[in-house]
Amino acid sequence: AILSGGSCLNWFFNQVIVEAKISSQSNFGQFLSSKIASTSAASKGLLFLPYLGGERTPYLDPQARGAFIGLSFHHSQKDLVRAIMEGVIFALRDCLEEFKKAGIKPSYVTAGGGGARSKVWRQIQADIFNLPVFTANTEDSSAYGASLIAAVGTGIFPTVEEACQEWVKKENETVPNLQEVETYEKTYQIYHSLYPKLKEDFHTLSGLDNIPS
Repeated sequence: AILSGGSCLNWFFNQVIVEAKISSQSNFGQFLSSKIASTSAASKGLLFLPYLGGERTPYLDPQARGAFIGLSFHHSQKDLVRAIMEGVIFALRDCLEEFKKAGIKPSYVTAGGGGARSKVWRQIQADIFNLPVFTANTEDSSAYGASLIAAVGTGIFPTVEEACQEWVKKENETVPNLQEVETYEKTYQIYHSLYPKLKEDFHTLSGLDNIPS
């Protein structure tokens, strides 16, 4: 799992553009969709590294730092929001690639949390993963997952797979847009190359965090 997902958006809304706090997960999804209406895939050449709290997968590095790469005068506030959303999914794509290296090749992704209520964010996920994306029949994915594991641990189900088949129902399928898949594949390769290039600088900068302003 990555360390910073939706929290990157919360930081941006609260600290940079100072948006009103979103009161519910449902409203959060609608808010995201409205914020990036009319934007395009790859955010006009803008990338975001979502390492605001460090990172743990696939880079175990508490000194990793966030960054916008490719920022220019022609980028709008909406482009920055979309770049953050894409950056979070690129980070999850890094995790997906680690699963593939281990021989685990999923045929679909189930999204949860407030971001999963945003149709446009689900589409970004489907396009970056090049996999169908579903929502689950629950709003609190973390608690639901914990209950599934507990059910397996107590013998209610013999395996996690069987527990998921019985309890988790897939809803709201989002399929990849093949044109966007191609765009995101090229962009992901650039994204994936950035952390190794910036690691040393991130570590140097992290040493300045506690210097009084």
